[in-house]
Amino acid sequence: MATDYDEVRPDVAEARKASLDAVKTANAPDARSVSSELDEADTADGVDLPGADLSNEELTVTVVPQAEDEFLCGSCFLIRHHSMLARVSNGVSYCLECEG
Repeated sequence: MATDYDEVRPDVAEARKASLDAVKTANAPDARSVSSELDEADTADGVDLPGADLSNEELTVTVVPQAEDEFLCGSCFLIRHHSMLARVSNGVSYCLECEG
Protein backbone atom coordinates (compact mmCIF):
# COMPACT_ATOMS: atom_id res chain seq x y z
CA MET A 1 0.00 0.00 0.00
CA ALA A 2 1.40 3.42 -1.01
CA THR A 3 1.69 6.24 1.52
CA ASP A 4 1.02 9.83 0.50
CA TYR A 5 3.62 11.81 2.42
CA ASP A 6 2.21 15.15 1.20
CA GLU A 7 -1.12 14.57 2.94
CA VAL A 8 -1.59 16.44 6.21
CA ARG A 9 -1.47 14.13 9.22
CA PRO A 10 -4.79 13.91 11.08
CA ASP A 11 -3.39 15.26 14.36
CA VAL A 12 -1.91 18.31 12.58
CA ALA A 13 -5.17 18.95 10.74
CA GLU A 14 -7.11 18.83 14.03
CA ALA A 15 -4.66 21.23 15.69
CA ARG A 16 -4.97 23.68 12.79
CA LYS A 17 -8.78 23.57 12.96
CA ALA A 18 -8.73 24.04 16.74
CA SER A 19 -6.37 27.03 16.55
CA LEU A 20 -8.46 28.59 13.76
CA ASP A 21 -11.60 28.16 15.85
CA ALA A 22 -9.81 29.75 18.82
CA VAL A 23 -8.83 32.77 16.72
CA LYS A 24 -12.36 33.17 15.40
CA THR A 25 -13.89 33.10 18.89
CA ALA A 26 -11.24 35.31 20.56
CA ASN A 27 -12.17 38.84 21.56
CA ALA A 28 -10.28 40.71 18.89
CA PRO A 29 -10.14 44.52 19.21
CA ASP A 30 -11.91 46.62 16.63
CA ALA A 31 -9.60 47.92 13.88
CA ARG A 32 -10.71 51.51 14.52
CA SER A 33 -9.81 51.34 18.22
CA VAL A 34 -6.34 49.98 17.44
CA SER A 35 -5.61 52.73 14.92
CA SER A 36 -6.78 55.45 17.32
CA GLU A 37 -4.52 54.02 20.06
CA LEU A 38 -1.57 54.11 17.67
CA ASP A 39 -2.32 57.69 16.67
CA GLU A 40 -2.37 58.77 20.32
CA ALA A 41 0.94 57.00 21.02
CA ASP A 42 2.63 58.63 18.02
CA THR A 43 2.31 62.11 19.50
CA ALA A 44 3.84 61.26 22.86
CA ASP A 45 6.18 63.72 24.56
CA GLY A 46 9.29 61.66 23.80
CA VAL A 47 8.88 61.96 20.01
CA ASP A 48 10.26 64.95 18.10
CA LEU A 49 8.13 65.90 15.15
CA PRO A 50 9.68 67.16 11.89
CA GLY A 51 9.99 70.93 11.89
CA ALA A 52 9.78 71.16 15.68
CA ASP A 53 11.53 74.09 17.37
CA LEU A 54 14.66 72.69 19.00
CA SER A 55 16.38 76.03 19.64
CA ASN A 56 16.22 75.63 23.44
CA GLU A 57 17.61 72.07 23.44
CA GLU A 58 21.14 71.35 24.65
CA LEU A 59 23.44 68.77 23.06
CA THR A 60 25.93 67.01 25.29
CA VAL A 61 28.86 65.38 23.49
CA THR A 62 32.03 63.91 24.94
CA VAL A 63 35.04 64.97 22.85
CA VAL A 64 37.95 62.54 22.81
CA PRO A 65 41.26 64.11 21.74
CA GLN A 66 43.16 62.68 18.79
CA ALA A 67 45.62 59.99 19.86
CA GLU A 68 49.29 59.98 18.90
CA ASP A 69 48.82 57.04 16.52
CA GLU A 70 45.93 58.72 14.64
CA PHE A 71 45.76 61.28 11.85
CA LEU A 72 43.13 63.46 10.18
CA CYS A 73 42.51 62.58 6.53
CA GLY A 74 42.62 65.68 4.34
CA SER A 75 39.99 64.26 1.95
CA CYS A 76 37.24 62.64 4.04
CA PHE A 77 38.13 64.54 7.27
CA LEU A 78 37.86 61.42 9.41
CA ILE A 79 40.26 60.51 12.19
CA ARG A 80 42.05 57.33 11.09
CA HIS A 81 44.56 55.00 12.70
CA HIS A 82 48.15 55.41 11.53
CA SER A 83 47.94 52.00 9.77
CA MET A 84 45.43 53.57 7.32
CA LEU A 85 47.90 56.26 6.19
CA ALA A 86 48.39 56.18 2.40
CA ARG A 87 50.49 59.30 1.81
CA VAL A 88 51.40 62.71 3.16
CA SER A 89 51.43 65.56 0.66
CA ASN A 90 52.32 69.15 1.65
CA GLY A 91 51.71 68.31 5.31
CA VAL A 92 48.25 66.88 4.58
CA SER A 93 47.67 63.16 5.30
CA TYR A 94 45.40 60.96 3.18
CA CYS A 95 43.88 57.59 4.14
CA LEU A 96 43.94 54.38 2.09
CA GLU A 97 40.21 54.56 1.34
CA CYS A 98 40.45 58.02 -0.21
CA GLU A 99 43.53 57.10 -2.22
CA GLY A 100 42.09 53.75 -3.40
